[in-house]
Parts: sequence; structure tokens; C-alpha cells
Amino acid sequence: MSKHWSYKLDDNGIGWLHFDHLDSSNNVLSNEALEELGNEINEIEKSVPRGLIFISDKKGGFIAGADVKGFVGRSDANETEEYIKGVHTLFQRIEDLPFPTLALIHGHCLGGGLELALACRYRIARDDDGTTRLSFPEVRLGIFPGFGGSVRSIELLGPMVAMQNMLSSRALTGRAAKKIGLVDQIAPERQLKQAAVDLITRQPAPHTPTFGQRIFKINPLRSLLAQQMEKETAKRVNREHYPAPFKLIEHWKQHGGSKSAMYKSEAHGVAELLTSSTAQNLIRVFFLQERMKSLGKGADFTPRHVHVIGGGAMGGDIAAWCALRGLRVTLQDREAQYLSNAMQRAYKLFSKKLKRPHLIQAASDRLIPDHKGEGVEKADIIIEAIFENVEAKQTLFKDIEARAKPDAVLASNTSSIPLEQIATVLKKPERLVGIHFFNPVAKMQLIEIVTSSQTSPDEAHRAAAFALAINRLPLPVTSSPGFLVNRILMPYLLEAVVLLEEGVPAAAIDQAALRFGMPMGPITLADSVGIDICLSVAQKLSETMDVTVPAILLKKVDDKNLGIKTGRGFYRYQKGKAVKESLPDSYKSPDDLTDRMIFRLLNEAVACLREGVVEDADLLDAGVIFGTGFAPFRGGPMQYIRDSGTTQMKQRLERLNSAHGVRFKVDPGWDDLE
Repeated sequence: MSKHWSYKLDDNGIGWLHFDHLDSSNNVLSNEALEELGNEINEIEKSVPRGLIFISDKKGGFIAGADVKGFVGRSDANETEEYIKGVHTLFQRIEDLPFPTLALIHGHCLGGGLELALACRYRIARDDDGTTRLSFPEVRLGIFPGFGGSVRSIELLGPMVAMQNMLSSRALTGRAAKKIGLVDQIAPERQLKQAAVDLITRQPAPHTPTFGQRIFKINPLRSLLAQQMEKETAKRVNREHYPAPFKLIEHWKQHGGSKSAMYKSEAHGVAELLTSSTAQNLIRVFFLQERMKSLGKGADFTPRHVHVIGGGAMGGDIAAWCALRGLRVTLQDREAQYLSNAMQRAYKLFSKKLKRPHLIQAASDRLIPDHKGEGVEKADIIIEAIFENVEAKQTLFKDIEARAKPDAVLASNTSSIPLEQIATVLKKPERLVGIHFFNPVAKMQLIEIVTSSQTSPDEAHRAAAFALAINRLPLPVTSSPGFLVNRILMPYLLEAVVLLEEGVPAAAIDQAALRFGMPMGPITLADSVGIDICLSVAQKLSETMDVTVPAILLKKVDDKNLGIKTGRGFYRYQKGKAVKESLPDSYKSPDDLTDRMIFRLLNEAVACLREGVVEDADLLDAGVIFGTGFAPFRGGPMQYIRDSGTTQMKQRLERLNSAHGVRFKVDPGWDDLE
């Protein structure tokens, strides 16, 4: 008797194998589910139905992939390779069944779930406005498709299309999947089951790639295409940090002429990757993300109307993102020009993300300019996103509290002002919560949910639920200077500026950070954020922390050289791109260049943990990864310290303290880590 699978034979003699993983909101291919699937196939083989349809009983989707929990802590590559070969054998049995098989797909069909679908002869996907998603997300976990996906996708789609999808982890709608041949047919919900029966009955020839797509399987064309793929991939990721996409390319380059060799290479390559520190850290990051997603669940709060005050870059982009995610949004500002600019930026976002005209129009209709602020009385959540001035925010919230619904969430997007200061004017200070977005709003996944000692836990929970409602990750932090992300990031940025003042070229500083694994160099980051913003945050932090503001920041702001937005900052910009001078071959960076930047960040992370800015080290790592892009393959600052050896890392910091002074003073929290 299966826990997770149930088999039914319909009046047409077609078998329906239902998947409903017990005690899980999503279907995952756990070890137990795979074992039971093998038993089900044994019985189905004996009965020989006219056809077999795989169907999910989960509302959310088909199969979310392999059970990632089973990947945690894997260190034996040989054992892992044997496990993968076992799944290969199971999926091959499905492919070899003597009757047509079909995967009936709705919602998410990811990773191992898509690989199971590829083992079927046919695939039908639900046609909807985007809730159906098919993708290979494995490279984000530091591996590549290992259940036969790298072989079957290439056989089905041809090397170029298949490799692009595996390398990019791009999620495809049902329509997009149909266009490339990943699914044979799309149908609306009401017609899905009948379409599956019809396809099984008709048994048309399965999709095959064109000659032009197949030709790249042949050497030397295969080698030439692989070289081009390596070149393009190297522009996006560092091979040393993220070997998986390069290993995938090499796997196909070496063995793409033979299916049997590809299966062997896939099992061996994925096993090696899965047991590496990179994959294990990326898997850890996956579970940190899942933990953050759980933080806003269970709240009795379903926001429908958001009112945003402040039509500048941040406020306008917050409003646009909320409208994109399906909420009704009113956007208020004193200046009509700001509202006009915000609407124009929003339309560009909608066009880029939604593509289809009726969806773009629907999102535009949900975003309403509200010069008079009439949305305050109707909104479920009100977000203040004006300039960083305590008195201005206090005046605003005093007015909002008097007009808002009694159960509306009152939130500030302040990046540096403690909530306690703002809340002094409120009759009910427990209502005020911080909802701190990061720039660019449409790309940064993290939102800091800031609470003071007065903030009601219910309000914080509802704010986290709002973050989930707009597809963002909530991170609970205490109201303290800089909160978590800005506080940890700023010393890192300031040390980069100090190095610049000392004569180290900006390009050398940025290159050192990139080699460490940061997504962009700190000098480029400062120009991107805006040097005026960096200065403002640094000055706020200097009021309560031992932070010295470099003189060059003040001069840049005085000269109005603020970065990309003014065309000149630490770099000069042409058409939005930095003009960077190449370093001379003779240039040698200081030996401690990278350590000076990274250890300022690590030391501040340890201080934040000691002070309880976040609940624990895992949430700190999650916040810094998703809020700053800190090298995910290192698992976050605290994981990096543990992996490198706490004692050794503390000694390196002490050497920096001796060489460069008090800003590297070892935080007392290091003693708690040993």
C-alpha cells in the first residue's frame, strides 16, 4: 500500500497514477516516494493499460523536484553516484513501458519533476496566465539535472535550446514550453484531463528536434558550441565559485555523441558536485530561503489595498512592485512630477515582466496616482517612503494614524532612523513597524521587518505576511542603527573608500571583491546605490557607532558626483556603463586588500549577532546573502567563519587590528563563537 501514490484505471482502460505526497504541501521525489513509484510501476507493468497518465493531486503543482532534504550532508560521491544510477534505472523503466505515458502538468514542474515528465512519451501543461512553470533550477543548488534530465532534454529539444534552459534555470510558462517543444500540448483547466485522454488515444509521433537543432550533437560542431557556451557563462559566473554550469557544458561536450555515455557522465558529475562545499552551502541557502518564507505564514492578514506615500525612486518602485503582484495601490506625493515619473517607470516594469498587453494594462489599472492621499482611509497597509528626516516622518504618521483604518498596518521604509523616534507622536506606538525594501525593488528579494520594543508582535507578523504576498522574503530585525543589512554592508563599503583614498585603484578594489565572490565590487556598488545615499547612511551610523566617514564621500556629494544617476561618481559613466581604466601589468595590490574589506563586514556581522539584531546566525546569513548578495557559495558570513575556522579567522582580524587600527578591533562576540 503506497502512502504517496494511488493508481486508478478508467473506463477507457487508461491508468491514472496520482501523486499526493503525504505530510507535504508540495509533491517532492523523496526516497520513499521514489521507492513506492518503483513498486507501482511493477504492478502497472503487469496490468498493461492502454496508457498511463501521471497526475498530481496537489493544488499548487505537479512535482516541485527532488526532496532537497535528502541532499543535505552528502559527502560520499560514490554512494551518491549509485543513488543517482538507481533513479536512472527507475525513470528508464517508465520510458520503456510498452504503452504511451503522459505527464499532466499544472503549477510548478521543477527539477526532478520535469525529469520524470521527460521520461514520459507525452506532456500536457495547463494554459494559464503564468502559474504553470517548468524549469531546471539545479544550477542554483550547485549541481545540474541528474535524473536523466541532461540527456532527455537534449534528445527532445536539441542541444542549444536544452542547454540554454539548464544553464539559465529559466522558468517557462505552459505556452513557452509548448513553443520550444518541451510540452506537446497546452489546454485550459477544464479541458486538461480530456486532452490527456485524447492524446493517449491518438498516439501521435512524439516531438523531435529539427535537423538544424540535432546537428550540434555532432563533433566538431558540438565542441564549437560548447566553447561559445563556456565563454558566455564565464561572463555571468566565476568558474572557481560556481563550477556546476561549466561541468554541465563539459559533460555534454565530451559525451554528447552517446546517450549511454551521457547517463554515466551525468551520474558521476552530479555526484561530485553534490558532495562539494559549494553545493552544500547553496543547499543551505535554499533552506534559509524556505525558513524566511515560513515567517509570515499563519497571519490572519490578506492585504488587498496598499497606500504608498512618497513617489520618488524607492516609493514609486515599491508601489509598482505591489501592483505587479496583484494588489491595488494608491501612490501619494506632493509633487505631480514624481507621480508621473513613477507611473512611467512602473509601465516599463510591467511591460518587461508581464509581456502580454492585457496583463500590462491590468497592472497599470491597479496603480492609481493619489495626489490628495485619499487612499489612506481605505488601505490595508500604508507604507511611508519619504526622505530620511525624523520630523517629517513624525508629522506624516501623526496624520496617518488619525485617518487610517483601525486595523491597517502602519509601516515606514526608513533605512536608518530608529522606529522609537518616529513612534513618539503616535497614540498607539505599537502599530508602527518597519518594512525596509532594498534597491532595486524589483530585483532585491529581501525585506527587513523592523520592530522596536513597542511594536506589537501581531503587527510584525502581518508585515511579514505582506512581504510574502508580494513574493519577497521577510527578515525580522530589531530597530537599531542601520538595522542588519546596511549596518553590516556599510563598514565594507567604507573600507573600500579608505583604500581608494590610500591610492589603491578602484578597479583593483572591485576585482578583489569579485574574486572573493561578491556580485559586484564595492566601488561600483556605491556608484549604483548613490554616493549621497551611502554618505547619509554612514553619517547616521556614525552618530551611534565607531564609524568614520571618509572625506572623499563628502567631496563627491559636494561636487554632485553621485554615481550612475549623475554620470560620474567614483567612475565616469557613458550610457549607464562605467568607464574603467585597465590596471597596468606591473600593478600589485596590497596583500591584505580583500581581508580589509571582508573582515570589516565579518566583524560587524559578529557584533550584530551578539547584540541580537537578528534571532540567530542562520537568519543573519540569510539576510546578508539576500540583502547584499554576499557570496552565496560561501553560505553567508557566519557559515564562512565556521568553514574557515573561527580561531584562525579571529587571528586574521587581530593582525588587521595591529596593522590598521581601531576600526578592526575584534568584537567581543568572537569569543562566543569559539
